[in-house]
Amino acid sequence: MKRNILFLALIFCSTQLFAQPNRWQQHVNYTINVNMNVQTNRFSGTQKLEYTNNSPDTLKRVFYHLYWNAFQPNSMMDTRSRELGKTIINKKQDWDPRVKDRILNLKPEEIGYQKVLSLKMNGVTQKYKTEETILVVNLSQPILPYGKAVFDMTFEAQVPLQIRRSGRDNPQTGVRYSMSQWYPKMCEYDYEGWHPTPYVAREFYGVWGDYDVKITIDKKYLIGGTGYLQNPQQIGFGYEVPGTNVTQPAGNTLTWHFLAPNVHDFMWAADPDYRHLSALTKDGKTINVIYNRDLKKLQQEFDTLKTAQKNRYQNVENYIKSWDDRWQEVLNAAVTELPFIQKTFGPYGWKQYSFVHGGDGGMEYPMATLINGPSLGTVFHEWMHSWYQGMMGTNESEYPWMDEGFTSYAENLNTRDYTKYRYDKMAAANANDPRLKVLDSVLQLQPHASAYAGYFSLVKSGLQEPLTTHADHYETNAGYSNSSYSKGEVFVEQLGYITGAKVRDQILLQYYRDWHFKHPNANDFIVVAQKVSGLQLDWYKEYWINTTKTIDYGIDSVWQEGGKTKIRLINKGKMPMPIDLQLTFQNSKKVLHYIPTYLMFGEKPAETIGQQRIVEQPWKWTHPTYTIEFNGNLADLAWIEIDPTHRLADVNWEDNVWRNK
Repeated sequence: MKRNILFLALIFCSTQLFAQPNRWQQHVNYTINVNMNVQTNRFSGTQKLEYTNNSPDTLKRVFYHLYWNAFQPNSMMDTRSRELGKTIINKKQDWDPRVKDRILNLKPEEIGYQKVLSLKMNGVTQKYKTEETILVVNLSQPILPYGKAVFDMTFEAQVPLQIRRSGRDNPQTGVRYSMSQWYPKMCEYDYEGWHPTPYVAREFYGVWGDYDVKITIDKKYLIGGTGYLQNPQQIGFGYEVPGTNVTQPAGNTLTWHFLAPNVHDFMWAADPDYRHLSALTKDGKTINVIYNRDLKKLQQEFDTLKTAQKNRYQNVENYIKSWDDRWQEVLNAAVTELPFIQKTFGPYGWKQYSFVHGGDGGMEYPMATLINGPSLGTVFHEWMHSWYQGMMGTNESEYPWMDEGFTSYAENLNTRDYTKYRYDKMAAANANDPRLKVLDSVLQLQPHASAYAGYFSLVKSGLQEPLTTHADHYETNAGYSNSSYSKGEVFVEQLGYITGAKVRDQILLQYYRDWHFKHPNANDFIVVAQKVSGLQLDWYKEYWINTTKTIDYGIDSVWQEGGKTKIRLINKGKMPMPIDLQLTFQNSKKVLHYIPTYLMFGEKPAETIGQQRIVEQPWKWTHPTYTIEFNGNLADLAWIEIDPTHRLADVNWEDNVWRNK
């Protein structure tokens, strides 16, 4: 009997230990058909949406996003941009340089719009109201808890000139259509309620579901984007099975049919001058690279180069070859890096990914990204959004730092890993290759140094706001960028300082296992981090995320008292942290004194093999100073350093080092 009780207890403990979070979430199933007119830049469409209410709540109304209505004079996006432009930071207007006041000057044929022409739920006509970028639908009958509803819609839209993310005829890229946020999209409803976030500037939040999309367009156009193409033998353009014949239907148009499972958005782009590259990864995933190869545009670009640049290429043919080579490198880098990415951050959730030339910079979407050029930094950044946006699906408006910060952290690790791959490859081919010095200099840098620099600049500027600030509600664009990207990235790297880097890496993988496809929030991540590390970390979120308090430790004084040397540290900042204090002696011996912060209720494991480490008593945040001592003479000390790995975001490094004079 006792043995059975013990067995059941073990089973219960194991279940608790490996239990997965089970937060309810809604589900959508879209069937969309659109007919694109490339002469008028307009399209008409039908949409069938099967909506599953997995919540315990009765829904009396629903909301849709109508993103393109933002691209009209005096919209919220237009007005907000122009208002931010009135703020001058470092002698520059603080507006998004891509938007500026361009929306105000759009002509009727250049604006964007999405118009819902009819809407039925379960066959019954519904009343709705368009409030700029949000459609409000008061339902004739509520959707009951755990019930389903079918919405049938007809709509039409006009593609705006390229302003922000989506649009047409971007002179920078030459791409005809970047079609993101292009269809009426159901807003997210979660444990917090509805999220009818107007399209003012920034990030998105969507419901996971399945998309069945048919796009009819002029047959000269190649399409790339989200989803698996279902009729490649009718389409061609490099999607067909290699070596097989393509049979396109008669007429001037083609209908592209895509299926996209378990995604929270659908993006596509189209251009008659697209070139399509593809390759398979070692685990059988397809990587597509689709880029604009308009020879007239490339000739014009070459003609406008300065003389020194022209001499480097010698002729336009070499310039075009360089353009092709750079996009080929995007494909090569993706295939090369996927094993490292999946090992470090978790398996990629689909069988395909596409890098599509378009948009206004870099913008991530499920199974694809829009990028305005073949920069590998942008490539890695947008691809890593497949993890911290595509698969995590965090509410980017509420937690932009969990989206951009985590992605930037991963981007820089990928960049470093690929740089090492290129270095090793070049060194094997030619040890005297002059490019090795450049790559080696990159490898010597701390991969997150730019994030720390961005954070310190943010603190110095006085523009810092808590990371709990809604993405659209930051008072400045500059404050948003350095907060979400830089301070968010520092959060992840500094977590490795608190828990140990290896433990932090385990945290990231467990976070993926527990929360991919489940919309985690900040507290969900901290709970995972606490379980994996065995440390209390709620204080870290409280200080770093919820406040703008800073870290500022210093070495206050060093003296000898009898046969002992004493070192007094001082906390001049408002945020407590554990301290790695390294003592280097005249004989080159190093000893690390590790001081946990009291709030951790534990300690991180030793990170450096073979180095002596002394674990001191925890430092209580209420005490401004802390003293350690060791048996020995002051003259034996060479120097002392707080945080020798430079992962602590201390705003004043000058007093972190003491040298024996």
